[in-house]
Amino acid sequence: MSDRKSIVIIPTFNEAENIIDIINEVLLLKDNFSILVVDDNSPDGTAELVKKKMELNKHRLFLIEREKKLGIGPAYINGFKWAIKNEYENIYEMDADFSHNPYDLSRMQVFLTQNGVDVVIGSRYKTGVNVVNWPIQRVLISYFACMYARIITGTPIMDLTSGFVGYKAKVLNEILNNGIKFKGYAFQIEMKFKAYNLKYNLYEIPIIFTDRVKGSSKLNLSIISEAIFGLITMKISQIFTKIF
Repeated sequence: MSDRKSIVIIPTFNEAENIIDIINEVLLLKDNFSILVVDDNSPDGTAELVKKKMELNKHRLFLIEREKKLGIGPAYINGFKWAIKNEYENIYEMDADFSHNPYDLSRMQVFLTQNGVDVVIGSRYKTGVNVVNWPIQRVLISYFACMYARIITGTPIMDLTSGFVGYKAKVLNEILNNGIKFKGYAFQIEMKFKAYNLKYNLYEIPIIFTDRVKGSSKLNLSIISEAIFGLITMKISQIFTKIF
């Protein structure tokens, strides 16, 4: 086993305004996190900025460049496989736009490394609604999407759509071996659903989610509809697998 312990995977598309600032914040944390940026051929030069930053951080900052925009799920899967291959023990997902506070990574690390937790989730909804600067319509869509997902999948997690998550490598390895279906919004739900059904210990810690200040949101109706209709199919598939 190498001395590599924890890595933060940050998928990007047109995040030139945010990427260096978020990298700097993570690298300054006392927990010595590494960072893997997975960039989907951003036309704004995000990858070029990361490459320049890598010259001074060769042992902690890494980059995967993909040919085109292929979805958040495949970006994370590419990152997970890279991290597992390179023997990281704790693997985190985080957005590039500061909607997730980098300092919360240290809080999450405690649970993943010291408290017997296999999956730690930065939750917007564990203690009410902790979302800042979202329009009320988006808050309602997100909150009720989580409620819907919880009912359909039977997974007792308040924030199933959270994209701020830490996994032990063994969890990701088993999930990937079983296969991941979704590419968009439902990807985050599917990951937690499968970890829960594989009997891993999932734990939510409350975070404050703040809407991005720079850049534009990647959320659209097509990936929401994937979640709404895809989850039913996923749950039915699980039921029939158990029956037969």
